[in-house]
Amino acid sequence: MTSHPRPTSAMGVGHNYPQDSKTYFEQQREELIGEIAMSFEHVLANINKLNRSLEAVVAVGNEFSSVEALWSQFENVMAKEEEAKPPTTAATNNEEDGGKGSTTPKHE
Repeated sequence: MTSHPRPTSAMGVGHNYPQDSKTYFEQQREELIGEIAMSFEHVLANINKLNRSLEAVVAVGNEFSSVEALWSQFENVMAKEEEAKPPTTAATNNEEDGGKGSTTPKHE
């Protein structure tokens, strides 16, 4: 670490330092505060960019709501038709053989 001239007293009285000069600590603090401020600006810009992207995703998702409603309606109609049908012989045989999918009658 390099050594920097610093006043020995709090106000620098009795030395060749002007009253308005800043100490090394104050200079470093101002530099760090400036860097932090820049970082916050970058974070804010990135959050705004993320927000716009999320809004775009939601907008695209909303465009599919009518398609989803149509498929839902189709699914409900198909489910009602399935319930209204009487069981077929193939479905009855399928249940009897343990659901293995065989349509041939069992020989017992």
